[in-house]
Amino acid sequence: MSLQMVTVSNNIALIQPGFSLMNFDGQVFFFGQKGWPKRSCPTGVFHLDVKHNHVKLKPTIFSKDSCYLPPLRYPATCTFKGSLESEKHQYIIHGGKTPNNEVSDKIYVMSIVCKNNKKVTFRCTEKDLVGDVPEARYGHSINVVYSRGKSMGVLFGGRSYMPSTHRTTEKWNSVADCLPRVFLVDFEFGCATSYILPELQDGLSFHVSIARNDTIYILGGHSLANNIRPANLYRIRVDLPLGSPAVNCTVLPGGISVSSAILTQTNNDEFVIVGGYQLENQKRMICNIISLEDNKIEIREMETPDWTPDIKHSKIWFGSNMGNGTVFLGIPGDNKQVVSEGFYFYMLKCAEDDTNEEQTTFTNSQTSTEDPGDSTPFEDSEEFCFSAEANSFDGDDEFDTYNEDDEEDESETGYWITCCPTCDVDINTWVPFYSTELNKPAMIYCSHGDGHWVHAQCMDLAERTLIHLSAGSNKYYCNEHVEIARALHTPQRVLPLKKPPMKSLHKKGSGKILTPAKKSFLRRLFD
Repeated sequence: MSLQMVTVSNNIALIQPGFSLMNFDGQVFFFGQKGWPKRSCPTGVFHLDVKHNHVKLKPTIFSKDSCYLPPLRYPATCTFKGSLESEKHQYIIHGGKTPNNEVSDKIYVMSIVCKNNKKVTFRCTEKDLVGDVPEARYGHSINVVYSRGKSMGVLFGGRSYMPSTHRTTEKWNSVADCLPRVFLVDFEFGCATSYILPELQDGLSFHVSIARNDTIYILGGHSLANNIRPANLYRIRVDLPLGSPAVNCTVLPGGISVSSAILTQTNNDEFVIVGGYQLENQKRMICNIISLEDNKIEIREMETPDWTPDIKHSKIWFGSNMGNGTVFLGIPGDNKQVVSEGFYFYMLKCAEDDTNEEQTTFTNSQTSTEDPGDSTPFEDSEEFCFSAEANSFDGDDEFDTYNEDDEEDESETGYWITCCPTCDVDINTWVPFYSTELNKPAMIYCSHGDGHWVHAQCMDLAERTLIHLSAGSNKYYCNEHVEIARALHTPQRVLPLKKPPMKSLHKKGSGKILTPAKKSFLRRLFD
């Protein structure tokens, strides 16, 4: 195992606990940035370009028929092979947290539709589910099993907000373990079915899961209700006959107590577990090898890398799987320095790059750590995820125009601004006000001065008015500036009144013209 420090040359502020990495044919893509995507990268998906221990985030684009994909943190992701050639390699994304602190219940399918030396074009589609639809959650796992020529998604674990009937103002963002149910999801028809297995008694989150053929192994995890990390090891088998699926669970010995660990695959039959936590304030510095042979699982300790003093002394760490036995790690920067980065990053290589891309074993990208504010003071700000070793693009990307300063200063460009003295939009309690709002409050541009953004809800705009003003190029002035704007209007030009021509009075024998005024004056003079 080799550990190497890497430098992120741009957009480092985007990489925060909760992100995910996706590997498409050896190229790694970053997903789950901090904050909403900005104009310079509306997709929020970046190519993770690694050259000589330097990492550069290059913006990617989506096809025109793609749906909107919000930046989700702590989602469950996994790879999936479709039946069509164009669907040979896809990523399934479910759940996660939005920058508004909302928990998503949507499921997305990501695939590449175009790739050349300079750019990659993705297609993202939203999959509608019917039946026993899993509730919104994060910190869970999703995997794909294959049985009798069929495939099925398996979703388990995670956390979600408490029901609205149990939420109070003081504990509005309190979360709880999801019920320990197993969901089977048919990606072709969009059907979901839940199963209650007696072996699964407690809800778990931030566990490790491995899928191989028709079997899924669940290791470790954290139970929020009991605040424990039991040494779990479950084997879930899914049989897909012509009729109803059969799901059974077996409790196996030899489990490990760990949460928020990172899983990376080194070859067809071996995986490596890196990082995680064994106690709420203690990182797990031990690494384990997991071997899968003849439908048996074996877990054993392996030689740990030479951790740096910074990694040893840090209270939290997070990261994701880059694939091919490589892990991307992050730790907080040293605040004692005059100029300190937010995070420092490392690449840990656990094996040579000899992974067979056609293998039928897939690791679950849900390797996140507990979410900030939900659990312990240390695990809360961690998170892990990984996919594959990156191959560099040649040359500069024409879309590489992302402005990191634009992302950091959300007071000017973000949605959570104080738009007016009476603004009452709160990031922690905001709920959709208009039917057109999806993941963020509707805003409208005030044209006064240099212009500024205001919340449509704060301006008491009717939805019909909001749609009308958003569809056209009409100028709009907020409540604070509407009177000023009226005063700036140029008065309309008033045409002069037409006066009737005055009749001339001529005196006989005189060339002078007497006007009515002069005639009146002369009468008064001689009378």
